[in-house]
Amino acid sequence: MMKQILFSGVIGLFLTLVGTPLLIKLLARKGYGQYIRDDGPREHASKRGTPTMGGIAFILATVAAYFLSKVITGQPPTYSGLLVLGLMCGMGLVGFLDDYIKIVKRRSLGLRAKAKMAGQLIVGISFAVLALQFSDARGNTPASTKLSFITDFGWTIGPVLFVVWALFMILAMSNGVNLTDGLDGLATGASVLVFGAYTFIGVWQFQESCANAQTLTNPGACYEVRDPLDLAVIASALMGACLGFLWWNTSPAKIFMGDTGSLALGGVLTGLAICSRTELLVAIMGGLFVLITMSVVIQVGSFRLTGKRVFRMAPLQHHFELKGWSEVLVVVRFWIIQGICVIVGLGLFYAGWAADK
Repeated sequence: MMKQILFSGVIGLFLTLVGTPLLIKLLARKGYGQYIRDDGPREHASKRGTPTMGGIAFILATVAAYFLSKVITGQPPTYSGLLVLGLMCGMGLVGFLDDYIKIVKRRSLGLRAKAKMAGQLIVGISFAVLALQFSDARGNTPASTKLSFITDFGWTIGPVLFVVWALFMILAMSNGVNLTDGLDGLATGASVLVFGAYTFIGVWQFQESCANAQTLTNPGACYEVRDPLDLAVIASALMGACLGFLWWNTSPAKIFMGDTGSLALGGVLTGLAICSRTELLVAIMGGLFVLITMSVVIQVGSFRLTGKRVFRMAPLQHHFELKGWSEVLVVVRFWIIQGICVIVGLGLFYAGWAADK
């Protein structure tokens, strides 16, 4: 069973290491280069024209790695796995349309706000509704109508509120990753850390599944998750694919992920959280994305209420650039912050299991 995780990670890594430079050449030949905001740090002007839409590379690599690992091991796909991959691809498609309009129409804002929101809503609602279907022999569906932290709470919010809650999570995390994707390798490297953590969580939940309660030393601390191993396979594929992409995306970046990649990563991270019953924990595990999102909220709120800015520039990473930090220094220190968030998140996850022993 565990071979799936190893195969998916290695295949994802290999495909982006080899495939990303091919995508770079294709995008450069077509002139699909990044537009840089005029009010940003002056150093970013040199990035203008760098190929974007690089998220295509790790989206395709993740999907290929998932299905190839299934073919190699002879294991069938699961509903949880297919739904999470579908959420990633759907959000990636919305991002792709946004990037494509920016490049072809020469319009720096891409999709109109209403059109972009409509696309995200269609994808998010489809995922949320379908995730409450397809129960297994134990009655578990990919998602649950109960709120969750490290496992489900006792509170049931019902299917309608669940769809609203899932939409909020998908939109918040997608836009969080999107805001983080402002420096070379920042969002990609942070995502590698989070997906590595979700690989561990999936494996742990599989080993401590309530379906195996008869063989567990502590059946009271088991997990009711429909397809934990398959979630680990996807997380491993994403970790490998993002790591391979980071080779080309790190400073000085040869390619940017664009909204194609950032919306897909935010979507799939939310899908993993919902299907693994760690919805509130993901706010800690993806703490860097939350921190950067909050910096924008604070900046906008302060300016509208008082006419003054809290930061020199938002999102937060640009504030430190304008304070004189080099781009690489900001990225590495923010990776450290993300690493701390992941360690704290995993610590809470394990503490929750140990407390039930």
